Amino acid sequence: MRLVSWNVNGLRAGAGPAGLRRLLDSLGADVVCLQETKITRDLLEEPLAIVEGYNSYFSFSRTRSGYSGVATFCKVCATPEAAEEGLSGLLTKQEGAVGCYGDTQDFTPEELQALDSEGRTVLTRHRIRTSEQQETMLTIINVYCPRADPEKPERGDFKQRFYRLLQARAEALLRAGGHVVIMGDINTAHKPIDHCDPGDLESFWDHPGRRWLDSFLWEPGKDSQDGKCFVDTFRFLHPTQDDAYTCWCNVTGSRHLNYGTRIDYILADHVLVTSELKDAQLMPQVLGSDHCPVQAVLKGVFLAAPRCPPLCTRFLPEFAGTQQKLSRFLVKVERTGLPEKGQKRGGAEPSIVGDSKKRRAGRMQKGQGDLRSFFKAPNSQAGVTGGASCPTTENMIQRTTEDSGNGSVAMADGDGVEEVVGSSNTAIESLRKKPKVGGDGEAKNCGNAAAALWKSLLSGPAPPPQCKSHGEPCVLRTVKKQGPNCGRRFYVCARPQGKPSDPRARCDFFMWADRGNP
Repeated sequence: MRLVSWNVNGLRAGAGPAGLRRLLDSLGADVVCLQETKITRDLLEEPLAIVEGYNSYFSFSRTRSGYSGVATFCKVCATPEAAEEGLSGLLTKQEGAVGCYGDTQDFTPEELQALDSEGRTVLTRHRIRTSEQQETMLTIINVYCPRADPEKPERGDFKQRFYRLLQARAEALLRAGGHVVIMGDINTAHKPIDHCDPGDLESFWDHPGRRWLDSFLWEPGKDSQDGKCFVDTFRFLHPTQDDAYTCWCNVTGSRHLNYGTRIDYILADHVLVTSELKDAQLMPQVLGSDHCPVQAVLKGVFLAAPRCPPLCTRFLPEFAGTQQKLSRFLVKVERTGLPEKGQKRGGAEPSIVGDSKKRRAGRMQKGQGDLRSFFKAPNSQAGVTGGASCPTTENMIQRTTEDSGNGSVAMADGDGVEEVVGSSNTAIESLRKKPKVGGDGEAKNCGNAAAALWKSLLSGPAPPPQCKSHGEPCVLRTVKKQGPNCGRRFYVCARPQGKPSDPRARCDFFMWADRGNP
Protein backbone atom coordinates (compact mmCIF):
# COMPACT_ATOMS: atom_id res chain seq x y z
CA MET A 1 0.00 0.00 0.00
CA ARG A 2 1.44 3.33 -1.06
CA LEU A 3 0.07 6.51 0.53
CA VAL A 4 0.92 10.04 -0.64
CA SER A 5 0.04 13.43 0.86
CA TRP A 6 0.59 16.77 -0.88
CA ASN A 7 -0.40 20.38 -0.25
CA VAL A 8 -0.97 21.46 -3.87
CA ASN A 9 -1.64 25.17 -3.15
CA GLY A 10 -4.54 25.27 -5.60
CA LEU A 11 -5.75 22.21 -7.48
CA ARG A 12 -7.17 24.03 -10.51
CA ALA A 13 -4.01 26.09 -11.03
CA GLY A 14 -1.56 23.31 -10.23
CA ALA A 15 -3.00 20.29 -11.99
CA GLY A 16 -5.79 21.63 -14.17
CA PRO A 17 -8.60 19.46 -15.50
CA ALA A 18 -6.48 17.90 -18.24
CA GLY A 19 -3.47 17.12 -16.08
CA LEU A 20 -5.02 15.67 -12.92
CA ARG A 21 -5.05 12.06 -14.12
CA ARG A 22 -1.45 12.42 -15.23
CA LEU A 23 -0.50 13.97 -11.88
CA LEU A 24 -2.17 11.21 -9.84
CA ASP A 25 -0.61 8.48 -11.94
CA SER A 26 2.84 10.04 -11.59
CA LEU A 27 2.60 9.87 -7.80
CA GLY A 28 2.04 6.12 -8.06
CA ALA A 29 -0.05 5.85 -4.89
CA ASP A 30 -3.16 3.86 -4.01
CA VAL A 31 -4.49 6.78 -1.95
CA VAL A 32 -3.54 10.42 -2.61
CA CYS A 33 -4.51 13.07 -0.05
CA LEU A 34 -4.40 16.66 -1.35
CA GLN A 35 -4.63 19.79 0.79
CA GLU A 36 -5.30 23.46 0.07
CA THR A 37 -7.27 22.66 -3.07
CA LYS A 38 -8.86 26.14 -2.92
CA ILE A 39 -12.02 24.77 -4.53
CA THR A 40 -15.54 25.46 -3.31
CA ARG A 41 -18.53 23.36 -4.34
CA ASP A 42 -19.67 25.83 -7.01
CA LEU A 43 -16.22 25.82 -8.66
CA LEU A 44 -15.76 22.04 -8.78
CA GLU A 45 -15.63 20.94 -12.41
CA GLU A 46 -16.28 17.43 -13.60
CA PRO A 47 -12.73 16.76 -14.87
CA LEU A 48 -11.44 17.50 -11.35
CA ALA A 49 -14.18 15.57 -9.59
CA ILE A 50 -14.30 12.40 -11.69
CA VAL A 51 -10.96 10.95 -12.79
CA GLU A 52 -10.81 7.63 -14.60
CA GLY A 53 -9.41 4.90 -12.38
CA TYR A 54 -10.03 6.86 -9.15
CA ASN A 55 -12.89 7.81 -6.85
CA SER A 56 -12.67 11.14 -5.03
CA TYR A 57 -13.94 12.73 -1.81
CA PHE A 58 -13.88 16.51 -1.29
CA SER A 59 -14.34 18.86 1.64
CA PHE A 60 -15.09 22.48 0.77
CA SER A 61 -14.70 25.72 2.71
CA ARG A 62 -18.06 27.16 3.68
CA THR A 63 -16.64 30.50 4.80
CA ARG A 64 -14.54 31.79 1.91
CA SER A 65 -14.25 31.07 -1.79
CA GLY A 66 -10.89 29.87 -3.09
CA TYR A 67 -9.71 29.00 0.42
CA SER A 68 -8.54 25.83 2.19
CA GLY A 69 -10.18 22.58 1.05
CA VAL A 70 -8.97 18.98 0.90
CA ALA A 71 -9.56 16.05 -1.46
CA THR A 72 -8.80 12.34 -1.24
CA PHE A 73 -8.35 10.31 -4.43
CA CYS A 74 -8.49 6.52 -4.12
CA LYS A 75 -7.63 4.07 -6.85
CA VAL A 76 -10.37 1.61 -7.69
CA CYS A 77 -8.36 -1.09 -5.93
CA ALA A 78 -8.51 1.01 -2.73
CA THR A 79 -12.20 2.04 -2.85
CA PRO A 80 -13.28 2.84 0.73
CA GLU A 81 -16.38 1.40 2.33
CA ALA A 82 -17.14 4.64 4.23
CA ALA A 83 -16.24 8.32 3.85
CA GLU A 84 -16.99 11.43 5.84
CA GLU A 85 -16.35 15.19 5.75
CA GLY A 86 -15.19 16.96 8.91
CA LEU A 87 -14.09 15.88 12.37
CA SER A 88 -17.19 16.59 14.43
CA GLY A 89 -19.83 14.58 12.59
CA LEU A 90 -22.02 17.65 12.06
CA LEU A 91 -21.45 17.75 8.30
CA THR A 92 -22.28 14.18 7.43
CA LYS A 93 -25.30 11.92 7.19
CA GLN A 94 -25.27 8.62 9.04
CA GLU A 95 -25.43 6.64 5.81
CA GLY A 96 -21.87 5.81 4.76
CA ALA A 97 -20.30 7.73 7.67
CA VAL A 98 -17.11 6.63 9.39
CA GLY A 99 -18.35 7.36 12.94
CA CYS A 100 -16.41 7.24 16.25
CA TYR A 101 -16.29 10.92 17.25
CA GLY A 102 -14.75 10.67 20.69
CA ASP A 103 -15.31 12.96 23.66
CA THR A 104 -16.25 16.44 22.48
CA GLN A 105 -17.97 17.66 25.65
CA ASP A 106 -15.55 20.56 26.09
CA PHE A 107 -16.51 21.89 22.63
CA THR A 108 -19.65 23.94 22.09
CA PRO A 109 -21.85 23.10 19.07
CA GLU A 110 -20.96 26.50 17.58
CA GLU A 111 -17.26 25.78 18.01
CA LEU A 112 -17.53 22.38 16.38
CA GLN A 113 -19.40 23.93 13.48
CA ALA A 114 -16.72 26.61 13.07
CA LEU A 115 -13.86 24.09 13.21
CA ASP A 116 -15.44 22.07 10.39
CA SER A 117 -16.60 25.05 8.31
CA GLU A 118 -13.28 25.65 6.49
CA GLY A 119 -13.12 22.35 4.61
CA ARG A 120 -10.06 20.94 6.37
CA THR A 121 -10.79 17.22 6.80
CA VAL A 122 -11.93 14.15 4.86
CA LEU A 123 -11.97 10.65 6.37
CA THR A 124 -12.06 7.39 4.39
CA ARG A 125 -12.32 3.91 5.94
CA HIS A 126 -10.77 1.03 4.01
CA ARG A 127 -10.65 -2.72 4.45
CA ILE A 128 -7.07 -4.03 4.24
CA ARG A 129 -5.17 -7.30 4.49
CA THR A 130 -1.95 -7.04 6.51
CA SER A 131 1.31 -8.81 5.77
CA GLU A 132 0.21 -11.41 8.34
CA GLN A 133 -2.86 -12.11 6.16
CA GLN A 134 -5.24 -10.61 8.69
CA GLU A 135 -8.17 -8.54 7.48
CA THR A 136 -8.80 -5.34 9.41
CA MET A 137 -9.86 -1.72 8.95
CA LEU A 138 -7.72 1.32 8.14
CA THR A 139 -9.09 4.85 8.53
CA ILE A 140 -7.22 7.60 6.67
CA ILE A 141 -7.65 11.16 7.92
CA ASN A 142 -6.75 13.72 5.26
CA VAL A 143 -6.21 16.98 7.14
CA TYR A 144 -5.14 20.56 6.47
CA CYS A 145 -4.46 22.14 9.85
CA PRO A 146 -4.93 25.91 10.28
CA ARG A 147 -2.05 28.38 10.29
CA ALA A 148 -1.55 30.61 13.33
CA ASP A 149 -1.47 34.17 11.98
CA PRO A 150 0.64 36.38 14.29
CA GLU A 151 -1.56 39.34 13.34
CA LYS A 152 -4.71 37.49 14.43
CA PRO A 153 -4.36 35.97 17.91
CA GLU A 154 -7.76 34.28 17.61
CA ARG A 155 -6.37 32.09 14.81
CA GLY A 156 -3.78 30.71 17.20
CA ASP A 157 -6.56 29.59 19.54
CA PHE A 158 -8.49 28.20 16.57
CA LYS A 159 -5.47 26.13 15.56
CA GLN A 160 -5.03 24.65 19.04
CA ARG A 161 -8.69 23.71 19.28
CA PHE A 162 -8.48 22.10 15.85
CA TYR A 163 -5.51 20.02 17.06
CA ARG A 164 -7.49 18.89 20.11
CA LEU A 165 -10.48 17.86 18.00
CA LEU A 166 -8.22 15.98 15.58
CA GLN A 167 -6.60 14.12 18.45
CA ALA A 168 -9.96 13.23 20.02
CA ARG A 169 -11.27 11.82 16.73
CA ALA A 170 -8.11 9.89 15.87
CA GLU A 171 -7.85 8.28 19.30
CA ALA A 172 -11.55 7.38 19.27
CA LEU A 173 -11.16 5.65 15.91
CA LEU A 174 -8.17 3.73 17.20
CA ARG A 175 -10.03 2.57 20.30
CA ALA A 176 -12.85 1.28 18.10
CA GLY A 177 -10.45 -1.17 16.42
CA GLY A 178 -8.34 -1.27 13.29
CA HIS A 179 -5.64 1.22 12.34
CA VAL A 180 -5.49 4.98 11.75
CA VAL A 181 -3.25 7.11 9.52
CA ILE A 182 -3.24 10.93 9.61
CA MET A 183 -1.93 12.49 6.41
CA GLY A 184 -1.55 16.15 5.60
CA ASP A 185 -0.20 19.60 6.27
CA ILE A 186 0.06 19.87 10.08
CA ASN A 187 1.45 23.42 9.77
CA THR A 188 4.04 22.96 12.55
CA ALA A 189 7.70 21.96 12.32
CA HIS A 190 8.10 19.54 15.22
CA LYS A 191 11.81 19.66 16.09
CA PRO A 192 14.79 21.93 15.41
CA ILE A 193 15.99 19.40 12.84
CA ASP A 194 12.75 20.06 10.93
CA HIS A 195 13.36 23.81 10.64
CA CYS A 196 16.01 25.68 8.60
CA ASP A 197 16.28 28.43 11.23
CA PRO A 198 15.06 27.22 14.65
CA GLY A 199 16.62 30.19 16.43
CA ASP A 200 16.66 30.18 20.23
CA LEU A 201 15.79 26.66 21.35
CA GLU A 202 13.98 27.77 24.49
CA SER A 203 11.51 29.88 22.54
CA PHE A 204 11.39 27.22 19.81
CA TRP A 205 10.04 24.60 22.18
CA ASP A 206 7.63 27.10 23.70
CA HIS A 207 5.59 27.04 20.48
CA PRO A 208 2.04 25.75 21.21
CA GLY A 209 1.96 23.55 18.12
CA ARG A 210 5.19 21.81 19.09
CA ARG A 211 3.94 21.24 22.59
CA TRP A 212 0.86 19.55 21.15
CA LEU A 213 2.94 17.34 18.83
CA ASP A 214 5.11 16.35 21.80
CA SER A 215 2.02 15.29 23.73
CA PHE A 216 0.55 13.42 20.74
CA LEU A 217 3.45 11.54 19.14
CA TRP A 218 5.16 8.39 20.35
CA GLU A 219 8.94 8.61 19.96
CA PRO A 220 11.50 5.81 20.11
CA GLY A 221 13.93 5.99 23.00
CA LYS A 222 11.73 7.93 25.39
CA ASP A 223 11.08 6.29 28.73
CA SER A 224 7.59 7.61 29.32
CA GLN A 225 5.15 7.64 26.39
CA ASP A 226 2.06 8.49 28.52
CA GLY A 227 -0.38 6.59 26.33
CA LYS A 228 0.87 8.13 23.07
CA CYS A 229 -0.30 6.10 20.11
CA PHE A 230 0.83 7.86 16.91
CA VAL A 231 4.23 7.88 15.21
CA ASP A 232 5.88 10.25 12.72
CA THR A 233 6.63 7.69 9.99
CA PHE A 234 9.45 9.68 8.38
CA ARG A 235 11.35 10.29 11.63
CA PHE A 236 10.75 6.68 12.69
CA LEU A 237 12.89 5.54 9.76
CA HIS A 238 15.12 8.64 9.40
CA PRO A 239 15.59 10.04 12.92
CA THR A 240 18.72 12.10 12.16
CA GLN A 241 18.33 13.11 8.49
CA ASP A 242 19.17 16.80 8.10
CA ASP A 243 17.79 19.26 5.54
CA ALA A 244 14.64 17.18 5.11
CA TYR A 245 12.04 19.83 4.34
CA THR A 246 8.61 19.84 2.68
CA CYS A 247 7.74 23.55 2.43
CA TRP A 248 9.64 26.58 1.12
CA CYS A 249 8.89 30.28 0.64
CA ASN A 250 8.13 31.08 -3.00
CA VAL A 251 8.77 34.81 -2.56
CA THR A 252 12.38 34.40 -1.43
CA GLY A 253 13.15 31.49 -3.78
CA SER A 254 14.38 29.48 -0.81
CA ARG A 255 13.62 26.14 -2.45
CA HIS A 256 16.64 26.57 -4.72
CA LEU A 257 18.89 26.32 -1.66
CA ASN A 258 16.64 23.98 0.35
CA TYR A 259 15.97 26.55 3.06
CA GLY A 260 12.61 25.42 4.39
CA THR A 261 10.61 23.53 7.01
CA ARG A 262 9.05 20.09 7.39
CA ILE A 263 5.38 20.61 8.17
CA ASP A 264 3.80 17.82 6.06
CA TYR A 265 3.48 14.47 7.79
CA ILE A 266 2.16 10.94 7.58
CA LEU A 267 1.35 9.90 11.15
CA ALA A 268 0.28 6.34 11.86
CA ASP A 269 -0.59 4.34 14.93
CA HIS A 270 2.32 2.64 16.66
CA VAL A 271 1.14 -0.95 16.00
CA LEU A 272 0.74 -0.32 12.27
CA VAL A 273 4.17 1.33 12.03
CA THR A 274 6.07 -1.41 13.85
CA SER A 275 4.40 -4.24 11.95
CA GLU A 276 3.67 -2.85 8.47
CA LEU A 277 5.76 0.26 7.68
CA LYS A 278 8.13 -0.49 4.82
CA ASP A 279 9.31 2.96 3.69
CA ALA A 280 8.72 6.67 4.28
CA GLN A 281 10.18 9.37 2.05
CA LEU A 282 9.91 13.02 1.09
CA MET A 283 9.54 13.87 -2.61
CA PRO A 284 11.24 17.27 -3.12
CA GLN A 285 11.85 16.48 -6.80
CA VAL A 286 8.12 16.89 -7.47
CA LEU A 287 7.42 20.52 -8.35
CA GLY A 288 4.21 22.49 -8.81
CA SER A 289 3.59 23.87 -5.32
CA ASP A 290 5.42 25.54 -2.44
CA HIS A 291 5.15 22.12 -0.74
CA CYS A 292 6.42 18.75 -1.90
CA PRO A 293 4.61 15.40 -1.53
CA VAL A 294 5.41 12.94 1.26
CA GLN A 295 4.82 9.20 1.03
CA ALA A 296 4.65 6.06 3.15
CA VAL A 297 4.67 2.45 1.98
CA LEU A 298 2.98 -0.30 4.00
CA LYS A 299 3.34 -4.05 3.50
CA GLY A 300 -0.35 -4.91 3.35
CA VAL A 301 -2.85 -4.49 0.52
CA PHE A 302 -6.19 -2.75 0.10
CA LEU A 303 -9.39 -4.75 -0.35
CA ALA A 304 -11.70 -2.67 -2.50
CA ALA A 305 -15.28 -2.09 -1.44
CA PRO A 306 -17.90 -3.16 -4.02
CA ARG A 307 -19.42 0.32 -4.15
CA CYS A 308 -18.24 3.86 -3.39
CA PRO A 309 -19.73 5.51 -0.27
CA PRO A 310 -22.31 8.30 -0.73
CA LEU A 311 -19.74 11.10 -0.20
CA CYS A 312 -18.01 10.16 -3.47
CA THR A 313 -18.15 13.10 -5.87
CA ARG A 314 -19.55 10.97 -8.69
CA PHE A 315 -22.81 10.87 -6.69
CA LEU A 316 -23.16 14.66 -6.50
CA PRO A 317 -26.30 15.73 -8.40
CA GLU A 318 -24.38 17.83 -10.91
CA PHE A 319 -22.23 14.82 -11.87
CA ALA A 320 -24.70 11.96 -11.39
CA GLY A 321 -27.04 12.90 -14.26
CA THR A 322 -29.94 14.04 -12.06
CA GLN A 323 -29.39 17.65 -13.06
CA GLN A 324 -29.07 18.76 -16.66
CA LYS A 325 -27.32 21.81 -17.98
CA LEU A 326 -29.36 24.87 -18.90
CA SER A 327 -27.86 24.95 -22.40
CA ARG A 328 -29.70 21.74 -23.28
CA PHE A 329 -33.01 23.61 -23.06
CA LEU A 330 -31.90 26.42 -25.37
CA VAL A 331 -31.96 26.15 -29.16
CA LYS A 332 -30.50 28.39 -31.77
CA VAL A 333 -33.03 30.68 -33.48
CA GLU A 334 -32.57 30.58 -37.25
CA ARG A 335 -32.88 33.96 -38.98
CA THR A 336 -35.59 34.26 -41.63
CA GLY A 337 -36.53 36.89 -44.12
CA LEU A 338 -39.03 38.49 -41.76
CA PRO A 339 -38.27 39.40 -38.16
CA GLU A 340 -40.01 37.53 -35.38
CA LYS A 341 -42.58 39.30 -33.28
CA GLY A 342 -40.83 41.71 -30.95
CA GLN A 343 -37.60 41.65 -32.95
CA LYS A 344 -36.38 44.88 -34.49
CA ARG A 345 -35.64 45.01 -38.20
CA GLY A 346 -31.94 44.90 -38.89
CA GLY A 347 -31.27 43.71 -35.33
CA ALA A 348 -28.39 41.45 -34.47
CA GLU A 349 -28.80 37.71 -34.29
CA PRO A 350 -29.97 36.66 -30.82
CA SER A 351 -27.14 35.37 -28.64
CA ILE A 352 -27.38 31.84 -27.30
CA VAL A 353 -25.72 30.00 -24.45
CA GLY A 354 -22.64 28.13 -25.61
CA ASP A 355 -22.00 30.30 -28.68
CA SER A 356 -18.45 29.53 -29.74
CA LYS A 357 -15.61 32.02 -29.68
CA LYS A 358 -15.00 31.27 -33.33
CA ARG A 359 -18.47 32.46 -34.37
CA ARG A 360 -18.20 35.53 -32.16
CA ALA A 361 -14.84 36.31 -33.74
CA GLY A 362 -16.35 35.96 -37.19
CA ARG A 363 -19.14 38.41 -36.40
CA MET A 364 -16.62 40.85 -34.99
CA GLN A 365 -14.59 40.73 -38.18
CA LYS A 366 -17.68 41.51 -40.26
CA GLY A 367 -19.25 44.28 -38.22
CA GLN A 368 -16.60 45.69 -35.93
CA GLY A 369 -13.20 47.09 -36.80
CA ASP A 370 -9.98 47.07 -34.84
CA LEU A 371 -10.00 49.64 -32.03
CA ARG A 372 -6.55 50.83 -33.10
CA SER A 373 -7.94 51.90 -36.49
CA PHE A 374 -9.75 54.82 -34.81
CA PHE A 375 -6.39 56.25 -33.76
CA LYS A 376 -4.53 55.94 -37.05
CA ALA A 377 -3.68 59.13 -38.89
CA PRO A 378 -5.21 59.50 -42.36
CA ASN A 379 -2.92 58.55 -45.23
CA SER A 380 -1.53 61.40 -47.28
CA GLN A 381 -0.83 60.60 -50.89
CA ALA A 382 0.89 63.90 -51.73
CA GLY A 383 4.49 63.35 -52.72
CA VAL A 384 4.48 59.68 -51.80
CA THR A 385 5.50 56.92 -54.13
CA GLY A 386 3.84 53.54 -53.84
CA GLY A 387 0.94 54.70 -51.64
CA ALA A 388 2.87 54.54 -48.28
CA SER A 389 3.69 57.49 -46.08
CA CYS A 390 4.64 58.57 -42.61
CA PRO A 391 1.71 59.74 -40.47
CA THR A 392 0.66 63.35 -40.89
CA THR A 393 1.71 64.77 -37.54
CA GLU A 394 0.27 68.26 -37.99
CA ASN A 395 -3.31 67.00 -37.80
CA MET A 396 -2.42 64.77 -34.87
CA ILE A 397 -0.75 67.61 -32.97
CA GLN A 398 -3.68 69.95 -33.55
CA ARG A 399 -6.27 67.36 -32.56
CA THR A 400 -4.45 66.25 -29.42
CA THR A 401 -3.68 69.71 -28.13
CA GLU A 402 -7.27 70.79 -28.71
CA ASP A 403 -8.68 67.70 -26.97
CA SER A 404 -6.33 67.65 -23.99
CA GLY A 405 -5.91 71.40 -23.48
CA ASN A 406 -2.59 70.79 -21.74
CA GLY A 407 -0.03 71.08 -24.50
CA SER A 408 0.38 67.32 -24.81
CA VAL A 409 1.66 65.85 -28.02
CA ALA A 410 0.39 62.71 -29.72
CA MET A 411 2.69 60.68 -31.94
CA ALA A 412 1.09 58.31 -34.41
CA ASP A 413 2.56 55.21 -35.95
CA GLY A 414 1.13 52.20 -37.69
CA ASP A 415 -0.40 50.87 -34.50
CA GLY A 416 -2.06 53.98 -33.10
CA VAL A 417 -1.35 57.05 -31.00
CA GLU A 418 0.79 57.54 -27.97
CA GLU A 419 0.63 60.70 -25.87
CA VAL A 420 3.56 62.64 -24.46
CA VAL A 421 2.26 64.74 -21.59
CA GLY A 422 3.82 68.12 -20.95
CA SER A 423 5.93 68.22 -24.12
CA SER A 424 8.00 71.30 -24.77
CA ASN A 425 7.42 73.66 -27.71
CA THR A 426 10.71 72.48 -29.17
CA ALA A 427 9.48 68.94 -29.22
CA ILE A 428 6.22 70.04 -30.84
CA GLU A 429 8.06 71.96 -33.53
CA SER A 430 10.27 68.97 -34.20
CA LEU A 431 7.14 66.91 -34.79
CA ARG A 432 5.74 69.51 -37.17
CA LYS A 433 8.78 69.22 -39.39
CA LYS A 434 7.73 66.99 -42.25
CA PRO A 435 10.34 64.34 -43.10
CA LYS A 436 11.65 64.09 -46.60
CA VAL A 437 10.30 60.97 -48.18
CA GLY A 438 12.40 59.77 -51.05
CA GLY A 439 12.48 56.00 -50.70
CA ASP A 440 12.42 53.06 -48.30
CA GLY A 441 15.39 54.36 -46.28
CA GLU A 442 13.77 57.76 -45.85
CA ALA A 443 10.47 56.16 -44.78
CA LYS A 444 12.22 54.16 -42.05
CA ASN A 445 13.72 57.36 -40.66
CA CYS A 446 10.22 58.40 -39.60
CA GLY A 447 9.96 55.55 -37.09
CA ASN A 448 13.56 56.00 -35.94
CA ALA A 449 12.99 59.69 -35.27
CA ALA A 450 9.87 58.93 -33.25
CA ALA A 451 11.72 56.34 -31.16
CA ALA A 452 14.59 58.74 -30.52
CA LEU A 453 12.17 61.46 -29.43
CA TRP A 454 10.46 59.14 -26.97
CA LYS A 455 13.79 58.15 -25.46
CA SER A 456 14.74 61.81 -24.99
CA LEU A 457 11.42 62.62 -23.30
CA LEU A 458 10.97 59.46 -21.20
CA SER A 459 14.15 58.22 -19.59
CA GLY A 460 12.38 55.25 -17.92
CA PRO A 461 12.76 53.99 -14.37
CA ALA A 462 16.05 54.33 -12.59
CA PRO A 463 18.13 51.14 -12.46
CA PRO A 464 17.93 49.24 -9.16
CA PRO A 465 20.83 49.54 -6.70
CA GLN A 466 23.42 46.81 -6.45
CA CYS A 467 23.88 44.80 -3.27
CA LYS A 468 27.21 45.43 -1.62
CA SER A 469 28.19 41.79 -1.08
CA HIS A 470 27.69 40.50 -4.63
CA GLY A 471 27.57 43.66 -6.73
CA GLU A 472 24.40 42.41 -8.42
CA PRO A 473 21.15 44.30 -9.18
CA CYS A 474 18.67 44.11 -6.34
CA VAL A 475 15.00 43.15 -6.54
CA LEU A 476 12.13 45.48 -5.59
CA ARG A 477 9.59 44.20 -3.06
CA THR A 478 6.61 45.62 -1.16
CA VAL A 479 5.81 45.35 2.55
CA LYS A 480 2.57 43.34 2.89
CA LYS A 481 2.52 43.01 6.67
CA GLN A 482 0.09 45.31 8.42
CA GLY A 483 1.78 48.17 10.26
CA PRO A 484 3.30 51.61 9.69
CA ASN A 485 5.40 50.38 6.74
CA CYS A 486 2.62 48.48 4.95
CA GLY A 487 2.70 49.31 1.24
CA ARG A 488 6.23 50.71 1.24
CA ARG A 489 8.69 49.36 -1.30
CA PHE A 490 12.25 48.28 -0.63
CA TYR A 491 15.24 46.71 -2.33
CA VAL A 492 16.91 43.46 -1.22
CA CYS A 493 19.48 41.11 -2.68
CA ALA A 494 17.96 39.18 -5.59
CA ARG A 495 19.55 35.84 -4.68
CA PRO A 496 17.41 33.12 -3.04
CA GLN A 497 17.19 32.92 0.73
CA GLY A 498 19.45 30.37 2.39
CA LYS A 499 21.64 29.70 5.37
CA PRO A 500 24.02 32.56 6.28
CA SER A 501 26.96 30.23 5.76
CA ASP A 502 25.91 29.41 2.20
CA PRO A 503 27.80 31.67 -0.29
CA ARG A 504 25.00 31.16 -2.83
CA ALA A 505 22.41 32.71 -0.52
CA ARG A 506 21.26 36.31 -0.54
CA CYS A 507 23.10 38.87 1.59
CA ASP A 508 21.52 41.17 4.16
CA PHE A 509 21.41 44.23 1.88
CA PHE A 510 18.31 46.39 2.47
CA MET A 511 17.27 49.80 1.14
CA TRP A 512 13.97 51.64 1.25
CA ALA A 513 12.96 52.57 -2.30
CA ASP A 514 11.49 55.93 -1.29
CA ARG A 515 14.36 57.04 0.91
CA GLY A 516 17.35 55.76 -0.96
CA ASN A 517 19.14 54.95 2.30
CA PRO A 518 19.91 51.45 3.58
